[in-house]
Amino acid sequence: MSLLERTADLLGFLDLIRDELGLDLSVQEAEADLDALPAWDSVHLLRLVMLIEQETGRRIPVASVLQARSIAQIHAHVVASAGGGPR
Repeated sequence: MSLLERTADLLGFLDLIRDELGLDLSVQEAEADLDALPAWDSVHLLRLVMLIEQETGRRIPVASVLQARSIAQIHAHVVASAGGGPR
């Protein structure tokens, strides 16, 4: 299964974050403002962008990711940049 297939839905994206970044987030936490997540910081964001770019071979629009206020919004940007719509 490719990374894009694995992360096409939010639960798969959260699995990736758990497996690769060590953050076990619920859907409710994914929909919360990033500032409300005590374990989240800018290093996690950079690591997540790098991981997705490495695995997909595609550039992620960092400006839109930086504007995202939640993990769910980041997921939506990643899915949209891959040519699909958010699920």
